[in-house]
Amino acid sequence: MPQMSPLLWLNLYFFFFLVFMLFTVMSYFTYSPSMKEQEMAKLETQQMVWKW
Repeated sequence: MPQMSPLLWLNLYFFFFLVFMLFTVMSYFTYSPSMKEQEMAKLETQQMVWKW
């Protein structure tokens, strides 16, 4: 079984690293959360009357 030279191993490492980074970035930017109406109602703030 022939051995690979160190430069080929380095190229292989960079290739897999770039594929991994591309996959990570694409999965990060393609995620779009959807908010339901019930969750939107929870975000509304309540008015408080302060009496000093």
